[in-house]
Amino acid sequence: MNTPFRFGILGTGNIAGQFAQGVADAQRSVGSRSAQSAATFGEHLELPTETSHGSYESLIHDDTIDAVYVSLPNHLHAEWTIKALEAGKHVLCEKPFAMNAEEATAMFAAAERTDRRLMEAFMYRCHPLMDAVRREVVAGGGSGATSGGGGIGALRMIRASFCYRTTRIDGNVRFDPAIGGGALMDIGSYCLSFARFIAGREPVAAHIVGHRHDTGVDDYANVVLKFEEDPTQPAPLRGAITAALTFGMTVQLDNTAHLGGTDGHLQIPIPWKPPTTGATYILSGQTPPKQDLAQGKSGPPEPKVVTIDSPVPLYGQQADAFADAVRHDQPMPVTPADTLGNMRLIDQLARQLGASS
Repeated sequence: MNTPFRFGILGTGNIAGQFAQGVADAQRSVGSRSAQSAATFGEHLELPTETSHGSYESLIHDDTIDAVYVSLPNHLHAEWTIKALEAGKHVLCEKPFAMNAEEATAMFAAAERTDRRLMEAFMYRCHPLMDAVRREVVAGGGSGATSGGGGIGALRMIRASFCYRTTRIDGNVRFDPAIGGGALMDIGSYCLSFARFIAGREPVAAHIVGHRHDTGVDDYANVVLKFEEDPTQPAPLRGAITAALTFGMTVQLDNTAHLGGTDGHLQIPIPWKPPTTGATYILSGQTPPKQDLAQGKSGPPEPKVVTIDSPVPLYGQQADAFADAVRHDQPMPVTPADTLGNMRLIDQLARQLGASS
């Protein structure tokens, strides 16, 4: 039996709390800018008093932990990730990984230099639902409308949304442009990550139209991507693919993901935070136009619902995947190349937003 993989948590915000609850079976320590904040956070999670640290520096030098989970505001990710790596700790760093691709490159260079492991914490990618969806697309597709593979055929379109409405603006780091706020950096990063993961390559074109909040950040936006034909991909993914992505912090939407193919459609009802049990995706066949149904044509077959369960809660699954990759020297679920690709795309879209303001 493996000994516990011991995490230190930098930060005491909402995501840090969710992560700590998710890894309840692991040994945890917490570090904050103040001893009081760390102690309050630790008490809420029923952590021993001796596991609380009154400074970030104290936590990263704690010899009783193996890795540091960085859940600080975005502008602090690079600084404290590099410091934790240099202190001999592996690092799981929250998304968005850094303020820009340049910082992200420096962070991975530090991991290489210190011989430590580093991963971006896109927790949704660690739920088995995501790999199951991509396998479904690859295995159930064909090269065109007559493929007859029983799945969605050749993938042509990706659509996803991730939105929420918050009224807490004052003091909210997501509304501070100086420290990496904005919808693109926050939840937009999920949508970009998802589209790139499904397509299996980088887009050749990317365009954004967004709204600027009074605080100076982008608070909602739409992105369109184009992925060029790629003969190196599995047959259902080789053709050109387009993606339409919507995200926002002051608007409500259904927060689902959809994959449109030549033979059918795949829907993921809960893509960003899939439940431990009962996570699903839904396969639907071709849908005739409504006017054809009115003329007596038969409708599509009944949708097929596929359920994928996770062994542990989502944040625990992420922690386990990270720990297993460290212990067995295996690739991380989110690779450095994947993270750098996402950050370069965010940089590209951020420049467009700045130019259009």
